[in-house]
Amino acid sequence: MPTVALESTVIAHGLPYPENEQAALRLEAAVCAEGATPHTLGLIGGEVVVGLDADQIRHLATAEGVRKASLRDLPLVAAQGLDGATTVAATMHLAHRAGLRVFATGGIGGVHRTAPGEATWDVSADLTALGRYPLVVVCAGAKAILDLRATREALETQGVTVVGYGTDEMPAFYSATSGLPVDVRCDTPAEVAALARARDALGLPQALLVTVPPPAEAAVPVAEIEPVIAEAVAEMEALGLRSGAVTPFLLRRLGALTHGRSLDTNLALLEQNARIAAQIAVALAG
Repeated sequence: MPTVALESTVIAHGLPYPENEQAALRLEAAVCAEGATPHTLGLIGGEVVVGLDADQIRHLATAEGVRKASLRDLPLVAAQGLDGATTVAATMHLAHRAGLRVFATGGIGGVHRTAPGEATWDVSADLTALGRYPLVVVCAGAKAILDLRATREALETQGVTVVGYGTDEMPAFYSATSGLPVDVRCDTPAEVAALARARDALGLPQALLVTVPPPAEAAVPVAEIEPVIAEAVAEMEALGLRSGAVTPFLLRRLGALTHGRSLDTNLALLEQNARIAAQIAVALAG
């Protein structure tokens, strides 16, 4: 049975209510429409749920104090009986443990931008997870708020094969182009499935990262979105935000600064990624 894992951070921390609940249900519907079964992952009262039901999705969309749960947070969320919305890294771990092979998300985390002269890097656990769990991960590239060049180099260091789905360069989340190369281009689900089978036969532990440009009608050109990102990053640096607080803040500010356009793009690419992930899952199961 073809299945697709879906993360829950987008429900609790990536989008406002009611768009978050509506998006989660639309993603599941998109997976079903392509002949696969969706499994949205999260923690309810400390218990891991592989396949949240509609009431549990609404709970994560509306409840106060839902923990943003990356790999380091999973033990404490479970031990303390908390509600947790899983990041890309945590979703990959739980999905792999549950035997799921394909995962759809919006954008992966990576290397955050640093202020001029700042020596330390803020690097997402998503990159380590991509080097550790052999899933097929469908996304729109790394989040555009990141240092995309450094993130691309980190993916290479982790041994992650980066696939351009219908493209010869890695998309930049909101935008179709980043100027950064992919390792291979695939134009069909069957081609991606063949790559995944070859990786498995070689015994490689890394994820296959399938990067999909956002839908053309929803994409924002780099020249338009980059000044807005720079403004949001400057505000973040002024506030001294780090680690898990960075991405939710920047996504909220981009939504405000673009008058909702970035949110529309986010929703469009999430749904597209879910559809393509389901098609790949069907091809892989066949």
